[in-house]
Amino acid sequence: MQFVHYDLGHQDRGTVVKVTLDSRAVVRLMDESNFRVYRSTGRYKFVGGEALRSPLPLEVPHSGRWHVAIDFNGGSGQVRSSVDLFPAAEAA
Repeated sequence: MQFVHYDLGHQDRGTVVKVTLDSRAVVRLMDESNFRVYRSTGRYKFVGGEALRSPLPLEVPHSGRWHVAIDFNGGSGQVRSSVDLFPAAEAA
């Protein structure tokens, strides 16, 4: 499975992750354990989905280590992307 990966390190609950894309893609914000399962193609939980607009803001639901994965849901394609982080106090 091909995907673009961003390791966000430790992020606090409420941090806003803004993902900017130059084309449609599927964006998944996952904690460490769900990211491991995602890579092994098991069942996992994530925040996000198909990005119909850019930038796509996603809020970190709990503190911990976080990852963003961007892919084409099994299809192929290319996307240019960037990720910006805004602590909860700044995102308001």
